[in-house]
Amino acid sequence: MTIATIEDVEFGAELPPFEPDTSLVATGAFADAVGWGRAARFKDHDQARAEGLPGALVPGIMALGFLSSMIHRWSTAARIDSIDTVFRAPLLAGEPCTLSGVVTDIDEETGAVQLDLTVKNPQGENRVFGTASIRLPVA
Repeated sequence: MTIATIEDVEFGAELPPFEPDTSLVATGAFADAVGWGRAARFKDHDQARAEGLPGALVPGIMALGFLSSMIHRWSTAARIDSIDTVFRAPLLAGEPCTLSGVVTDIDEETGAVQLDLTVKNPQGENRVFGTASIRLPVA
């Protein structure tokens, strides 16, 4: 179903799950694009481990971009007002993750929608959770 206006949204509706590209190539390219090209923690598992990390990381702002992408796949009409997240544990480059969201509040007069967001690893562990405040057109 296409979500074009606030009238299309149902309380408790789940956003389609999204599995982004978390490969080392993708995280490395992202690190280069934002000026972190020298930070091996995003490009090389062995060098990241040498820094005391469990492996190369998905940059946090890249994960926020993934969450934004999931929201816009659900509704291209959505305007994201805010995303607030807590990173419980690192997202590792090259490890699949699944993003999900659920509608937790709707204001039909203003078009405001609240979403709960999660990012889970293949073991089903929450790595990132949070909320998003979005707005949709009022028909």
